[in-house]
Amino acid sequence: MSEPNTTSPKIMTIVQGDFAVSNDAQVVMSTVLGSCVAVCIFDLQAKVGGMNHFLLASGGDSNTNDLKYGVNAMELLINRILGAGGDRRRLQAKIFGGARMTVHARDIGQSNGEFALAFLEREGIPCLSQSLGGTMARRVQFTPTTGAARQMQIAESPPPETPVVRPRPAPEITLF
Repeated sequence: MSEPNTTSPKIMTIVQGDFAVSNDAQVVMSTVLGSCVAVCIFDLQAKVGGMNHFLLASGGDSNTNDLKYGVNAMELLINRILGAGGDRRRLQAKIFGGARMTVHARDIGQSNGEFALAFLEREGIPCLSQSLGGTMARRVQFTPTTGAARQMQIAESPPPETPVVRPRPAPEITLF
C-alpha cells in the first residue's frame, strides 16, 4: 500500500511583469491581479504549463523584451512551455484579471483582457475559461501540470477616513 502524498505544495509567486513555467506536480503558481491580466497556459499530456502577469496590452518599443507588455509576456510564456516539452497543438489557456480599478482613467483592465483573448485566438490556443473585468482584485492560484485554477476575489475595502485638518490662522504681518 502506498503512502499518501503529504508534501505541501510549492507556492511560486508570479509578480507584475513576470512569468514562470513548471512541470513539477507540487508547484502551485499564485498572483494577485487588479487591472493586470494573468494568462495560464498548459499542455495536459506533457504535464507542463505556466503563468504570466502583464500590466499593459501593448506600448513602448516593439523591440524590447519588457514583460510588462502582453505581447512579450505571451510570446515568452508560450516559447518556454514549448521548450519544456509542451506541444503547440495541445496548448489550452485560462485568463484572469482585467478589473476596472479606477473610474477616473481609461479602462486598462478591459484593454488587457481584450488583448489576451485576441492573442490566443490568433495563435489558435483555446481559452477554456476566463474571469475578466469587474471592479475587484483577485488572487489566482494555478497548478501548471493539471491546468487546475482557482480564484478568490479580494473584497473592496473603503478608503481610510482622514480627519479634516483646518489650517492655522497666519500670524499678522506688516508689509512695508
